[in-house]
Amino acid sequence: MRRALFISFIMMVMSVPVSAQTLNGYYYNEEYQVYLRINADSQNITVPGQDIYGELTGYFGSKRDGRLWLIPEMERISDNKIEVNVINDYGSEDFTATLTEDENRVITMKHLKGSTFKIVVDRKYVKIPKEIKLKWMKDK
Repeated sequence: MRRALFISFIMMVMSVPVSAQTLNGYYYNEEYQVYLRINADSQNITVPGQDIYGELTGYFGSKRDGRLWLIPEMERISDNKIEVNVINDYGSEDFTATLTEDENRVITMKHLKGSTFKIVVDRKYVKIPKEIKLKWMKDK
């Protein structure tokens, strides 16, 4: 009897859907002062002051550079990993990368192909490494 009750309890716990939101929110890298705003589930992010782009999966920005890198397209690889196509806000450069979120809500971005991800700091381009980690922050 106890065994049947225990097995029933385990089955019930396993059937409860997990509603963890992955790849959703505001992420930041302190070293390069770049951030990512993303919602891979709903793809309903609008760029502040630039509604002309419509709703996107997300965008990268920098505290030191006003230019943005937009994420108009994505493909889900797994629950915690997506592949994104990223373009700059002028449409002149683009790249493809994967975004993988770990259990601590840290996203690892891996540049796969295309243009170099870069920002302007003191009127000079600074290249962002091919792999960078962004930590989840409270929504900004």
